[in-house]
Amino acid sequence: MYDPDQLRTFLAVAQSLSFTQAAERLGIRQPTVSQHVRKLEMAVGRPLFVRDTRTVTLTADGEAMAGFARTILAAHEEAAGYFTGSELRGRLRFGVTDDLALTPLPKILRDFRQLYPRIDLELTVAQSPNLLRRVESGHLDLAYVKHGVGSGYEPNGRLVRRDPLVWAGISGTRIAPDGPVPLVAYQAPSLSRSLGVQSLEQAGRTCRITCIVRGVNGVLAAVRAGLGIAIFARSLMPADLVEPPPSAGLPDLPPIDLVLITNPRAAKEPAEALTAAILGSNAPLKPDAGLEPQAPPRSVRHRATPA
Repeated sequence: MYDPDQLRTFLAVAQSLSFTQAAERLGIRQPTVSQHVRKLEMAVGRPLFVRDTRTVTLTADGEAMAGFARTILAAHEEAAGYFTGSELRGRLRFGVTDDLALTPLPKILRDFRQLYPRIDLELTVAQSPNLLRRVESGHLDLAYVKHGVGSGYEPNGRLVRRDPLVWAGISGTRIAPDGPVPLVAYQAPSLSRSLGVQSLEQAGRTCRITCIVRGVNGVLAAVRAGLGIAIFARSLMPADLVEPPPSAGLPDLPPIDLVLITNPRAAKEPAEALTAAILGSNAPLKPDAGLEPQAPPRSVRHRATPA
């Protein structure tokens, strides 16, 4: 039997690779984080992290425990929801970026609807800046968005995980190391577009935007047609795309945070219930091979807004 509090603390460290950030996220003291991790390591009999004064990394056993911990906590949330969730009711207006909406996230929403059938879930799919504006204006209660690292989403944000951005194109895409980079990009404002252009400028490279799109399916269509390369969070990059070789001379891209942002004026219990469901199911949300839209969960009213 593994203590759920220790598992939650372990996952918070595994996701942020920082004992300090894990303590801030969980609202506990850093010595408590260290104690939880030490007790869990004693329970499993193996080290879960390699840590020194500067870095924290997962061991192979730590990677395995992360998967087990998510499964255990998801089962814990499901059991709690079975006995208590039916009492929750109300409306929950949830927003998600389109690339995350095309992952197994809809299954999480279907399971949520089964656990909380009296919550009227409304889904909005849009780009992160639009969703953030809708949270700030009171039109959304909760949003799952991409956010710049260290750009200040507290106190109403919860880190789901940190993900590196990568360049991606079809195999054989040629990029001259001394020429402009052909870029397929979302229309502004777009976090990935801004970070990509900024990284190129800092490296002394220029770009030529070959296609401006409003959604992830447009990005995929243009990239698969060979019009250029695009930027994806690594865990969301489709399996048929590849990172360009080092000979392309592309700069490294910074990571981004995948974050749940809560409207402080929203009904607390429904938003917390969906937040717990997403955090408890925090396995990498790898896209389906074709990245075609999945049907929204039954009984969920869906609204897609342009980027």
